[in-house]
Amino acid sequence: MFLLRQTVSNARQLAPNIRAMSSKGPLVDLTVDNDGVAIMTLQRPPVNSLNLDLLTEISKSLDEVAKNKSRGMILTSSSPTVFSAGLDIMEMYKPDIKRAEEFWTTLQDVWFKLFGSSFPTAAAINGHAPAGGCLLSMSCEYRAMVSGKFTIGLNETALGIVAPKWFMDTMCQTISTREAEYALTTARMFTVDEALKVSLIDETATDKADAIAKCKGFIKKFERIPPLARAITKQKIRDAPIKSLQTTRQADTQEFLTYLKNPKVQQSLEMYIQALKQKAAK
Repeated sequence: MFLLRQTVSNARQLAPNIRAMSSKGPLVDLTVDNDGVAIMTLQRPPVNSLNLDLLTEISKSLDEVAKNKSRGMILTSSSPTVFSAGLDIMEMYKPDIKRAEEFWTTLQDVWFKLFGSSFPTAAAINGHAPAGGCLLSMSCEYRAMVSGKFTIGLNETALGIVAPKWFMDTMCQTISTREAEYALTTARMFTVDEALKVSLIDETATDKADAIAKCKGFIKKFERIPPLARAITKQKIRDAPIKSLQTTRQADTQEFLTYLKNPKVQQSLEMYIQALKQKAAK
């Protein structure tokens, strides 16, 4: 699953109480608007890096959305320029193995809950969405991305990393297998217009509010569709990737932990972190 070079030079109607659902935690803001649509906002400055704490809050928030039977959920970001920068590298650098295992299994849980949710999901992508940020958005059923100099994609190979199979499966569920293969092997980061052309996103938006409005328009399409039929149809279409990870979950986790224990991997991570620090200091 993972390889890393020694250098990183390529460095319907709802019950009345549902609308009252609100969770304003430090990392995730979850509210339900007057239309019964849940809005989940990632708010871990500066770039919504996915660490264990943020992933845990996302997981709990997804449980809350399912429990309260919202008409749908929109995932977005409080940052004006970044949807999510992906996995927090500090969870992988000189890790406590027990925490690292919890980090990875929580990421798996988030994917299971988001990718396989019974309720409609959409991503209002209001900034850059590389790697794990792209995974979150692709796990939703619909994506509206704000126009601008933003990019989206799974760029792991640029760092010598092979993305997990379930990351690949998610991309192949979103765009054509040929486009996915080319993007994954070349670490392609799509511009907004390029992402629209290959259907990595479904619409462009002028700003965050417009992106959310377009996501709500997508969710509104299901008003007259029996929810059980809709949910089962979605889950059957997504069944193969879900069963694949369910079958290999333990092996996937152990492979991740083995990757972290590799001294060359840790050396490369340290070099990458130093490079980021130098860039920030300029």
